[in-house]
Amino acid sequence: MNNKRGWPALIGLSLCTAVAQAAVVDDMLVGYKAAGAAGFDAARGEQLWHKTFPDPEAAGKTRGCGTCHTDNLKERGKHASTGKVIEPLAPSVNKERLTDPKFIEKWFTRNCKWVLGRACTPQEKGDVLSFLRKQ
Repeated sequence: MNNKRGWPALIGLSLCTAVAQAAVVDDMLVGYKAAGAAGFDAARGEQLWHKTFPDPEAAGKTRGCGTCHTDNLKERGKHASTGKVIEPLAPSVNKERLTDPKFIEKWFTRNCKWVLGRACTPQEKGDVLSFLRKQ
C-alpha cells in the first residue's frame, strides 16, 4: 500500500479481526468448560494435531489433521478425497479462520469423525483451539 494514510486502516482492520478471533475462541472455550473440560493446553492440542490414526478404509495407512491441512498450518492444504484446496488454517495468515463458531463446530464434527472415528471431546476441542489460536 503506497498511501501512508492507508496503513492505520489496515492495522486497525487486522486488530479488529484478531480481537474477533480471540472473542470467538474464548467464548467457545467457556462452552467447552461448561461441558466438563478444564485446563486447556496448546501443547496437548498440538500433539493431537500431529498424531495419526489408522485409516479404516485403507489397511496399513493412517489419517491425521495434517493429511488435509498439512503440518504447516500457514500453508494451503488439499482435501484427501476431493483434491480441493484448503486455505491455510493459521489465523495469522488467514484472517477468516476462527471467526465463526458455527463453522468451527461443523469443522470439528466432520473432521474429528474422519480422523478419530468419533466425535472430539470438549477437552480435545479446547486443546486444539488453544493450539490453533497461536498459529
